[in-house]
Amino acid sequence: MLTYHLDPHSKTPLYEQLYRAVRADIMSGALAGGDRLPSKRRLAANLHVSQITVETAYGQLLAEGYLSSAPRRGYFVQQQLAVPAQTQTPRTAVQPSPIEEPHYLYDFRTNIVDNGCFPFSTWARLSRSVLSEYSDRLLRATDPRGAVELREQIARYLYDFRGINVSPDNILVGAGSEYLMQLVIQLLGRDRVYGLENPGYRKLYQIFAAGGAAVCPLPLDKSGLRADTLAASDASVVYLTPSHHFPLGTVMPAARRLEILRWASDAPDRYIIEDDYDSEFRYASRPIPALGELDRAGRVVYVNTFAKSLAPGLRIGYLVLPDALMARYRERFSLYSSTVPSFEQHTLAAFLRTGAFERHISRSRKVYQARRDALLSALARELADLPHEVSRSEAGLHLLLHMRNGMLEHELIERAAAVGVRVYGLSAYYTPPVEPPKATLVLGYAGMTEPHIDEAAALLRQVWNVQSHP
Repeated sequence: MLTYHLDPHSKTPLYEQLYRAVRADIMSGALAGGDRLPSKRRLAANLHVSQITVETAYGQLLAEGYLSSAPRRGYFVQQQLAVPAQTQTPRTAVQPSPIEEPHYLYDFRTNIVDNGCFPFSTWARLSRSVLSEYSDRLLRATDPRGAVELREQIARYLYDFRGINVSPDNILVGAGSEYLMQLVIQLLGRDRVYGLENPGYRKLYQIFAAGGAAVCPLPLDKSGLRADTLAASDASVVYLTPSHHFPLGTVMPAARRLEILRWASDAPDRYIIEDDYDSEFRYASRPIPALGELDRAGRVVYVNTFAKSLAPGLRIGYLVLPDALMARYRERFSLYSSTVPSFEQHTLAAFLRTGAFERHISRSRKVYQARRDALLSALARELADLPHEVSRSEAGLHLLLHMRNGMLEHELIERAAAVGVRVYGLSAYYTPPVEPPKATLVLGYAGMTEPHIDEAAALLRQVWNVQSHP
């Protein structure tokens, strides 16, 4: 009986894992031409998977010519397959072995969404409609700022749900936040100093460095980035996540927002980049109004993507540029082509126009709130005897866990990894000289099912119990 190790937690579907394993055995000669494979029922029972999984794997092997089938007899390895003999080739250099990522049973990642929430059937239906309605127009070059239909729908969405009254002419669609940030750096200039939140999203430092821009880490307090520290710095542009800071989860109050807007207005050519990355996911109240809603001087560059609300793989984001910057863009960069295919833009426009996006967000919010609640319950139950505190769970797709059991942050991470649970330290988001809080973890829950959350929390209790681990 064939026996393979199939990982139910892998991103690769079970049927594809089985298909690859059988194909590898055929190509290595472990399964010879004419060998009969187990029936779908017997192999499914042996591997503890569904018969559909085995049937799909066998079907793919059959389609590619690795197997043949006979009525009432089953599946056989093709007789004509010959395993090529290995030839000795001179070794000119020793190639380094690829570094394999450790395997984790449970991973509290923050940069993930649940693909199961994606409305595939609605997206497919709208895609077919777009193909029929726009036909050959999809093959033509679109406006460098993006399809006008999509920009109109984004403008409507921003007005209805974020309180920002903006013209579609001020919206620029692009392939994700990394591309858009590089474009902003070109628009504003590489000779500036860009203020970044500390702690903050580490990838931002790499993006600005790749764009040749100087950065200045700026400390935060309980209200977010400090306006006095910003004013005392050399920065003329500041990057903020005011509606839900990552990773601290701080919501910047209105008074602080007005202070930073005044800073921007006090000198010519100062700008604020507002990243509104997960504003859709608040569980205790309505979404916080965007900073751009308060801007009357044209100093806020608003940036958002559909990575958290739909899927990272779509690679669709957008900027809202003040009039002066949009004029600068049209003068200098309108020769650039749109970086998002017309087909995806028109499909997303239809998704927004028909109300499907609002329904999707409503459903996703319920799923993620249930997972947030499951994580809070699991931590309260499993860590009841361990001093700890949970904070910043009111919004977004992650929370902070402050452990007070005497372990250092790296000990918490290492012991969790030893039992197959991946957790992330808050210190990774800090830049010296600002000191991070002690023994604090960032736990993302969007990619974890509720049973997995319970199982992971039980494992954490075992390894974080100081009494049982001297």
